[in-house]
Amino acid sequence: MMTQQWIDPTTIRRLSRGVIASAVLVGTLGATVNAQALELRFGHGGTEDTAYHLGAQKFQELLDEKSDGEISVEILGNSVLGHETEMFEQQMAGALDVSIINPGLITDFSPTANVFSIPFLYRDEDHWQTVLDGEVGREIADRISDETDVRILAFYGGGKRQIVSTEPLESLDDLEGMKLRTNPTKPLITAWEALGADPTVMEWEEIYTGLQVGAIDGLLNEAEWIHRMRFHEVAPHIGLSEHDITVRLLTLSEATWERLTDEQREMVTDAAQESASYARDVQLEQDAEALDLLVEEGATLHELDRERMQELVEEPLQEVIEEMDLTELHEMIINAE
Repeated sequence: MMTQQWIDPTTIRRLSRGVIASAVLVGTLGATVNAQALELRFGHGGTEDTAYHLGAQKFQELLDEKSDGEISVEILGNSVLGHETEMFEQQMAGALDVSIINPGLITDFSPTANVFSIPFLYRDEDHWQTVLDGEVGREIADRISDETDVRILAFYGGGKRQIVSTEPLESLDDLEGMKLRTNPTKPLITAWEALGADPTVMEWEEIYTGLQVGAIDGLLNEAEWIHRMRFHEVAPHIGLSEHDITVRLLTLSEATWERLTDEQREMVTDAAQESASYARDVQLEQDAEALDLLVEEGATLHELDRERMQELVEEPLQEVIEEMDLTELHEMIINAE
């Protein structure tokens, strides 16, 4: 049988104060940890096997590693948060942290973003990488950020755009009168008109049927998406124009940037740039693999005279570039080394 021991009131008060102080200390430490912890919501439009998603996962891994778990990333892919334009608007409003955006979709918000719709910007892959990773890329990123209040952290992309056609493309003469589905941007329309084609606007989900019924004769797309959308089943001829290498913007809401510490900003920026390098390599590899798959599945590749194409579009494009006040940036890009 236990014997009760008497404890004087002074001792009880002293013990109580100790317990309360400990509880306050634990609570304070917990609040500090919680205050430091940060979760970024990362929305994008790709499925799990795309460079979009693989790049987002790399960003997530790198940021977890660099921050020792302080900064986590929730990836919301496959357009669950809406179209890219809608996600960009969410970022402008501070309701979404990170996203991957096609610059052609935000030209209403950023006139500078039009620069990426100019065909034949890059000499080759190395030039493209130099532009994106160098001073020119940073200048473009800063201008877009100033125009939109959405920060451009880095550049994804890497798909080489070709011509998909229902008919053979033996020479540039075969472009004459071709009803070619293009994005409705002035540089693209001007360039393809100069090459003899008839640029046509059509919704993305209508393209396959449009090719089947003859509403369009072809479109512009990269090999990965030609294969994913099975366009080669109804348009089996691919003209190797390589008139563009895609660029995608890795974006961060300015509202999110403002609430980061200097140390967190550095970690986010470094993770973004490292993930972009990885994602671009993945995209280039997927693009090459998809082109091989297209051939295996019956598509015919047609070599095109890119040098002659550039000659034909140069003068009319120059006029449009001047109209859009993009001359300085265009020259910076083509002269980048």
